[in-house]
Amino acid sequence: MKLSFGRRGVAVAGGVLACLGLASVAVAGSAQNPTYNLKALNGSITADGSSTVGPYTTAAAELFSRAGASSVKITVGISGTGGGFQRFCKGEIDLSDASRPMRLTEAKSCKDNSIGSWRAFTVANDALTVVVNQQNTWATCLSVAELKKIWEPGSKVNNWKDVRSSFPDVDLKLFGPGTDSGTFDYFTEAINGRARASRSDYQASEDDNVLVQGVSGERGGMGYFGYSYYTENRNRLNAVQIRNPKTDQCVTPGVASVHNNTYKPLSRPLFIYAKGSSFKRAEVQAFLDFIFDNEVKIANRRPVCVAHEGAAHACQDELQSRREGRTAKLTSLSNTPVTRGGRPAAPSHVKSARERGAVSRSAGRGRRQPRSRRRGGRRSDFPRASL
Repeated sequence: MKLSFGRRGVAVAGGVLACLGLASVAVAGSAQNPTYNLKALNGSITADGSSTVGPYTTAAAELFSRAGASSVKITVGISGTGGGFQRFCKGEIDLSDASRPMRLTEAKSCKDNSIGSWRAFTVANDALTVVVNQQNTWATCLSVAELKKIWEPGSKVNNWKDVRSSFPDVDLKLFGPGTDSGTFDYFTEAINGRARASRSDYQASEDDNVLVQGVSGERGGMGYFGYSYYTENRNRLNAVQIRNPKTDQCVTPGVASVHNNTYKPLSRPLFIYAKGSSFKRAEVQAFLDFIFDNEVKIANRRPVCVAHEGAAHACQDELQSRREGRTAKLTSLSNTPVTRGGRPAAPSHVKSARERGAVSRSAGRGRRQPRSRRRGGRRSDFPRASL
């Protein structure tokens, strides 16, 4: 049986379409894409990984069941991006939720374990949010240098007055994600200049709710996690503005600042990785199709993915222009965002079209695939995979 999967996530033109969500948009009703009788589906789907992406996948699963697929059991774990990739590369799960691209070492593990083909889908963009206790009225805006001073390896900053002389004499209590977290990798790369380079004397947890509780319970508390956890707890926490290194302006995390590309350097893409073999199961393909067809509804349930209508229409136009495009065969490690040297850099389909020409690569054999057609002054990459 041959199944055609023609939807994949993409952010184009250096984040022009990024707005805390709709980085992947599908067009319904195509004769080339299958339609599903959701009530006739059964089986199970397993997902694990990022604490930021996991709630989004859970919301999608709930809506999928309500839409008619109640006989499909979907299990979503939250073990951190690294933990999810470990299970994914052992063949234990169908989908891996990730807040950073896969590392080359992880890709090699998948290859060594004969996982076969897989693909990464950009499902959203997130504003990684630095938070403080609500009683903290002084740290309204921090620079990258000040954050580095606090979080860099070997840091002895344990009092707010050591961060800035005008700050009060209040003990600094730090809370952050554990080392299996993609949020940890991304934050340390963006702030400290090297992924996984961080002071270790802070209270760590893979559960963002534990971090929320910690920061909200300490007057001098500080932490960081995905935007959705802040929005759900904005009555208990304050979000810190980040000083844009290029403009020197203090920028608030949110939909607008991610959309206009000013929330730097803590804007990031979010992914769902899926195995090619899983696409051969109707319930998995139907679930992924459902996500891309219903991102607005899912977004309304999870603040991490607030859809931007203009971006949605632009992506739909781009995808429509590709509907008659050639079929691209999935191969092992094909079109998979991976990092080199432990650095969680954005993959080619997330980086600016000017930077990478919207070219997908085969990490396994260094092969270039054809550039997608240019339309409307933007490039996008929507290969259709035959499995």
